[in-house]
This record gives sequence, C-alpha cells and structure tokens, in this order.
Amino acid sequence: MGNPKSIDDINAMDYEDFISHFGNVIENCSLIAAAVWRFRPFRDVVHLHEALCSFVDDLPVSGQEGILRSHPDLAGRVAAAGALTAESTLEQRSAGLSQLTAEERAELTNLNERYRGKFGFPFVVCARQNKKNSIFEGMHVRLNNSAEEEVAKGVQEVKKICYLRLLDLVVHEAIESKY
Repeated sequence: MGNPKSIDDINAMDYEDFISHFGNVIENCSLIAAAVWRFRPFRDVVHLHEALCSFVDDLPVSGQEGILRSHPDLAGRVAAAGALTAESTLEQRSAGLSQLTAEERAELTNLNERYRGKFGFPFVVCARQNKKNSIFEGMHVRLNNSAEEEVAKGVQEVKKICYLRLLDLVVHEAIESKY
C-alpha cells in the first residue's frame, strides 16, 4: 500500500522504488514486480496489469502454485496473529472475515484445512469482490474441482486481487473494471 503515483512517475522509478511500490500487488511475490520492471514504460495501469499477468501466465504450473502458496489462509493463523500484509488485512476485513462468529471461524478453519489438504495451497479468492457468505459457498463448490481447475481458478483470482491493488497504487482515469 502507498500513495498513488502517476504513470510517468512509475516509469521513472528505479528498480528498488518500483519493487517497494509494487512488491505486494501479487501477495508476497515481490520477485514478479522485479521481473516486470524491465518492461517500462507502461502506458497506463491496464498495461502494467497486463505485464504482471503475462509473467504469471508464462510460469510453469509449479510457479503458479507457488504464487498461490504465498497467500495466507482466509481468517487463518496468520490473520489471528495480526501478521497479514496491510493489503490482505483490509481485503479480509472488507469481506467480513474479521468478524466471524465462533461457529463460522470453526467452519472456515475446517474448509481451509480440507482445501489445503486436497490442493497443497490455500483457497484464493478476491475478498474485495466477495462477502463471507459467498466465500464459504465458493469454498464448498471449489473443493469439488480438480487440481488443474483450482490452479487456473486461483490464478484468475490472483489477477483480480492484483488489478484492484494496482488501482490503489496508480493514478488513473475512471476506467471500467476488467473484472
């Protein structure tokens, strides 16, 4: 998180400043920001998002799974310890995950464990575009998917999260949402 920068300021950023500003647009994956820095100049926030998404799409499945494993469980141990990134804290709060009943917390813990046990990475969803009820429903539905389907679905959710985080970090004209 940080104060939004103009695309001209972003294109003028040195490597370290770019990583500092964009290092968490994909959760805990500053390496991706480091990799796309070389593609400057960017025309706008959409062009920057496309560069990040292309990098992710070009990764082997193991790399995409690694990105998914970089995400915390929803309302899990990391959240309980107050150790989420600032972005994840706000996103999970906006979905209502910071105000779960004891019953909801137990159900979510169970779902997180089942999901991670089946797929080897946490359930990833764009929390800003969901509320707790839709997240619970989505977890139940997605537990029936294959590993291949879940990697693809998880990566699509990562791209949504990335786009919304970019909109917080880049001064932009009013644009129609991609998602």
